[in-house]
Amino acid sequence: MKNKIKLSEPYFFGDEKINIKNCFSDKWISASGKFNFIFEKRIKKLINSRYAISCINCTSALQLSVRILNPSPGDEIIVPSITFISTVNSVIYNNCSPVFLDCNPDYLIDIDNVISFLKTNTFLKKGFCYNKKSKKKIISIIVVHTFGNLVNLNKSFLRECKKRNIKIIEDAAESLGSYYLINKRIRHPGVIGDIGCLSFNGNKIITSGGGGMIVTNNKAYAQKAFYLSNQAKDNSDYFVHNEVGFNFRMSNLHAAVGVKQLENLRKISLKKKN
Repeated sequence: MKNKIKLSEPYFFGDEKINIKNCFSDKWISASGKFNFIFEKRIKKLINSRYAISCINCTSALQLSVRILNPSPGDEIIVPSITFISTVNSVIYNNCSPVFLDCNPDYLIDIDNVISFLKTNTFLKKGFCYNKKSKKKIISIIVVHTFGNLVNLNKSFLRECKKRNIKIIEDAAESLGSYYLINKRIRHPGVIGDIGCLSFNGNKIITSGGGGMIVTNNKAYAQKAFYLSNQAKDNSDYFVHNEVGFNFRMSNLHAAVGVKQLENLRKISLKKKN
């Protein structure tokens, strides 16, 4: 393995240390620090999304994305047959069942196959989609933009999902800096569907050491994601919690690294292409 080519190595430029020292000076190293909000704001601008909620990793972002759809135990979610396990785990964490559909030669879920499956293997009942074989409700599909290659979320696919009330979650963990060209307009993955999830793990295009992000244009989804990721606090002074929440917010330290990394996104992209 002397000539092993690594999937992706992080690039650092030294400025990350400045932000980390700033966190230590302010003594705000946990979640909800100033760098959390700066990072979210800059991701929103890059992605062109209305909302962004930082999380401890993309796995937690995916888990929350399914959770905010209010699934019932046993509900089904379509997933690609080739993906990292986090995609499928996010379904299992929510007591739902994955339905695996085939991928094309680019390792992306085959959209034509999905459309065919929906037309021939599902039925509508009271505004919801059901699997003919299992008789279970299909509430969502998670599309994975593997290695930054983008799933063809064309009009026919979007129309079929909308018709069946199937929400589209984009696992965009590996696709920061990839773009669609739709009607001569550049659009970033993550906001084509209903909810998008990004990763800032050590092997991603930019890294915060660990971390993820939920992006969406849906205000209700964003509010629910922030609420659940922050321990579902209804009253933080009196510790009132009316739902089971999660400790899923990204730390200020991780966000501090992410902010500086994002400033060098173009440089990193060029290095990776080379």
